[in-house]
Amino acid sequence: MNGTNSWTIAVLGPGGVGGLLAALTARAGHRVICLAGEETAKALGRDGIQVRSRQFGEFTAKVEADTELREPVDLCLITVKQTALEQALQRIPPESLGEGLLVSLLNGVEHPDVLRRRYRPEQVAPSVIRVESTRVAPGVIEHFSPFVLIDLASATARRERLEAAAEMLTAAGVPTTVQDSEPATLWAKMTFLAPLALLTTRYRLTTGELRTQRRDELATLIEEVAAVSRAVGAPADASATLRFYDGLAAEMKSSMLRDAEAGRPLELDAIGGALLRAAKRHGVEVPVATRLVADLSHAAN
Repeated sequence: MNGTNSWTIAVLGPGGVGGLLAALTARAGHRVICLAGEETAKALGRDGIQVRSRQFGEFTAKVEADTELREPVDLCLITVKQTALEQALQRIPPESLGEGLLVSLLNGVEHPDVLRRRYRPEQVAPSVIRVESTRVAPGVIEHFSPFVLIDLASATARRERLEAAAEMLTAAGVPTTVQDSEPATLWAKMTFLAPLALLTTRYRLTTGELRTQRRDELATLIEEVAAVSRAVGAPADASATLRFYDGLAAEMKSSMLRDAEAGRPLELDAIGGALLRAAKRHGVEVPVATRLVADLSHAAN
């Protein structure tokens, strides 16, 4: 594998994130196989993926689609929600993956263990993506944020494999950086994501409304998550995270809020639950996070 040749790429979960990545890599000339349910696979195989994007404009990319991976690939992107991960992985039999690199772009910090129990650790790269994108219909993707950025990291895959994937993705229009530490990479996103997800969903606020109407609570929650991050050995700067919030588009919504608005299952356990479990393991008090997770759990039941 290298960053200049044509790759064969599987995308598990061609929704808002996976559909965007599938379309961009297919447009760049790579062979893309989307893995989804039967009806979605039929729609994608017939019509391709239509993208409406502030950054990339409007375009349609042709992709292949199937309900299960049936041949080796160079790269497999896992972009399903944490709530669907265990079931979705049945679409990728370990023997079909071949030597492919498995890049998971899920929220949370606990899924790497799930992947390494099912696949060879040297193939697993739990990484992060920063993007606001949603699927409005099978094969129809709306990309709202003026960016899509990936940080690749793995404690078990060879760095040269990550660098090759980063080169390919960057050339396809997705700036991708290889990071040195898997825990630091995952927790850097958690420090940003957990406050955004929990607060916007609890109060049904956009990012702009959150940072004005609930700023003190936001700052306190960021401090709590940063303290947990530091306790697990990942550096975290709460002040820098708050400043990053101030630069986000006012109308931005978290994916958890969009799921709540659509009546879909929430990634509450993968984000809030994982945060509370890590805090308990390391003896970090997180009262605001604890209250928000309890409130959202109660509302979901």
